[in-house]
Parts: sequence; structure tokens; C-alpha cells
Amino acid sequence: MRVGLTGGVASGKSTVSAILAELGAVVVDADLLARAVVAPGTEGLREIEAAFGPEVLTEDGALDRVAMGTLVFADESARRKLEAIIHPRVRKHGAELEAEAGPDALVVHDIPLLAETGQAARFDAVIVVDVPVEVQVDRMTRLRGMSREDAEGRVRAQASRDERLAIASYVIDNTGTLEDLRDRVTEVFGELSGAATARAVTPPDNSGT
Repeated sequence: MRVGLTGGVASGKSTVSAILAELGAVVVDADLLARAVVAPGTEGLREIEAAFGPEVLTEDGALDRVAMGTLVFADESARRKLEAIIHPRVRKHGAELEAEAGPDALVVHDIPLLAETGQAARFDAVIVVDVPVEVQVDRMTRLRGMSREDAEGRVRAQASRDERLAIASYVIDNTGTLEDLRDRVTEVFGELSGAATARAVTPPDNSGT
């Protein structure tokens, strides 16, 4: 069973992803794959340098994520150009990892920009980790040391809260304690695992009706 997992910046999606992996889900992390496809020496990094220039690289030739982030969050056309380089490569690697999972596996694709890239229909279910915008901004300023202006800019660069909720099969609220979060993730995992098992053992309908 293929499940998409998403959430806005500072929503706690990475924590939910980790809990799902602990519970036994096969997690395909788009962020990790995105780093891998632009590692030094890759075709992806060479294409980024050609598109944006050497100023987005560090002295040792790696992608300067701070410089790149500053550029794309301030310029939508630059962000879309970067996404066009990274996203196809991430999807290709994700498909390869999914193919290695068993037929009854619960495969969770952790995709920060799932709503923005219109991928919801690719999945049997979509989990959205949800918090109010003010909570996102507070976490980024208080825990990450960002200015309020930068934090609000990061939020604006993503899909709105309503746009994410509109594609949700399951909503996981993350405004409570870690224990509350773990309980809700475990509940959702149980429902999805049951559906995945049922799907794997149900024979195909060859009746022609």
C-alpha cells in the first residue's frame, strides 16, 4: 500500500516519519533522496550549477544549501527551476526503493511538497501532519533561530494549510505532547496496516463485472 506523508515546515512531519518507521513502515524519505541526487559528482549537482551558477556551491564543490534556500524562497521561478531538476530524480529513486518492499508492505513516501507538486492522486492514502501557521512560525523563530520575516516567508512558499488538509485521508494533529503524537500515529498506522494486509490477500476480481 502506497501512502503519502506531508506537512508544512516545522509541523513535525519528520518525527511522524520516524515513528512510522519504528512501527514497521517502509519509509521513503524525499528529503534524504533529494540530498543524494545532488551530492558532489552527481548529474543533478552539475545541472544545478549550470542553472544557477557557481555561487550556489561551497568551496569544496558541494551544494550550498543556505545560499540555495535563500535564493529559491525569495524567487518562485528559481524554486520551480530547482524542483524541475530535483523532483524527477527523487521520484525515480523512490520508485526503486518501493519496488524492493514486499507486496503487503506499508510504504510511506515522506514528501514535504506533496500538495505543491500535485502528487496526492499517486497514493492510496495521504497523511497530513497539521499545526496552525502561528505554531509553525513560533517553532522556527524559537527553536531554529530564524527571524519572523524569514519564518513567514518559508510558510508562504509552501501550500496553504487548507490546501494540505484538502488532500488528507488522515490528519495527524501535532499541537500536543510527543506522547499524544505517538498515540495518534500508532492509531493511523494500525488502520493503514490492516488495509495493506487486506489488499495483499484479496484475490483479484476476474468476474468481468
